[in-house]
Amino acid sequence: MLSFLRRTLGRRSMRKHAEKERLREAQRASTHIPAAGDAHSIITCRVSLLDGTDVSVDLPKKAKGEELFDQIMYYLDLVEKDYFGLRFMDSAQVPHWLDNTKSIKKQVKIGPPYCLHLRVKFYSSEPNNLHEELTRYLFVLQLKQDILSGKLECPFDTAVQLAGFALQAELGDCDPAEHSLDLVSEFRFIPEQSEDTELAIYEKWKECRGQMPSQAEINYLNKAKWLEMYGVDMHMVKARDGNEYSLGLTPTGVLVFEGETKIGLFFWPKITRLDFKKSKLTLVVVEDDEQVMQEAEEGKEQEHTFVFRMDHPKACKHLWKC
Repeated sequence: MLSFLRRTLGRRSMRKHAEKERLREAQRASTHIPAAGDAHSIITCRVSLLDGTDVSVDLPKKAKGEELFDQIMYYLDLVEKDYFGLRFMDSAQVPHWLDNTKSIKKQVKIGPPYCLHLRVKFYSSEPNNLHEELTRYLFVLQLKQDILSGKLECPFDTAVQLAGFALQAELGDCDPAEHSLDLVSEFRFIPEQSEDTELAIYEKWKECRGQMPSQAEINYLNKAKWLEMYGVDMHMVKARDGNEYSLGLTPTGVLVFEGETKIGLFFWPKITRLDFKKSKLTLVVVEDDEQVMQEAEEGKEQEHTFVFRMDHPKACKHLWKC
């Protein structure tokens, strides 16, 4: 929370930037939110926030996910909480969203401490509908992580523009007398960041002059929302033909990729069945063409069944629950 407040004030010199970095390092020590009771009646959950800081929360042993989620939301003073969730990894390194209605201990098997990560769960298709500046800031942090990790693929020109907005939001106007090109190299924006990339980012940052941090963040989000894989949750599967495919869950439907090529989109209204059994996922889709429309008028409907397999039953269940 303190890092957000410091960011909104802006840092406009190398000296202030260095001061900010020192404060950030000091914040790496985990914040601790205690609970009443002795050590035998509580559990400790460690939540990694999007700014890289940690919060340790003590809760009753039978606490449900909602209690931990509400503690984190209260700590951040986050109003638009429906966009966010807490995620954890199981012993098979399969990610899961914490179910707020169920016991924490029954879901997170590794611990104590029980380690989770605050993440954006639902990406807004229209960032201008995000009312709170803190919400937009957390969205930017999430997208920066997604791009840097390679999870969200981003064309070079777009990545450079986004990095320029990010620097403007973080540091304010670029003053060549105080901000050298070396400053850009202190930040990581894309997986393979070269000197040429940093020069291009530096030039884009200078073009953002005059934008307030909040405006730079809005510009960042409005640019990022047009990325093809924005907000898409990808899952690797194998089909009956033995080939590997990727299923991308979106608000519109289920995207199907073969390698880097998009080969299909199943719209949610056309999906009549989606279930799983062990590692097998079954998807039943109603065909949509002129011939089928005629048959539908005659009371007939053409359905196609797609069967996919995943590496682990828990991964299959996770996809189904998403």
